[in-house]
Amino acid sequence: MTDQTPAYGQGDASYRAAGQEEGIHQLVDAFYDAMSVLPEAAAIRAMHKDDLAESRDKLPRFLCGWLGGPKLYSAKYGPINIPAAHRHLSIGPAERDAWLACMQEALKSQSYAEDFKTYLMTQLWKPAERSRTHD
Repeated sequence: MTDQTPAYGQGDASYRAAGQEEGIHQLVDAFYDAMSVLPEAAAIRAMHKDDLAESRDKLPRFLCGWLGGPKLYSAKYGPINIPAAHRHLSIGPAERDAWLACMQEALKSQSYAEDFKTYLMTQLWKPAERSRTHD
């Protein structure tokens, strides 16, 4: 980053660093691909429908807005409340960590800057933790 480049988390800097909507869709596709093959993700994969089309629509929409881009999730689905959206699931530390492992795996195939990958994993811990429904 140069002095003229906004820091990640400011404005739409993170959204742009993620490749905007197209780059976020690529990340989410790699994420769900990882969820389908990583042994540690079997339990969280089982929490999803067999057909991941809705999940593959919702997560990139959420991430676009969360990263400072357009609020695509709320435009289609209304306001998001992460704890309420996951309340019906049994999510503890192991499930949170499996979700993050899928994201870490997905990031390996993205052409993002390494400092952005590190930043993103640090920031993703927050919504992952807010998804927990038990200890």
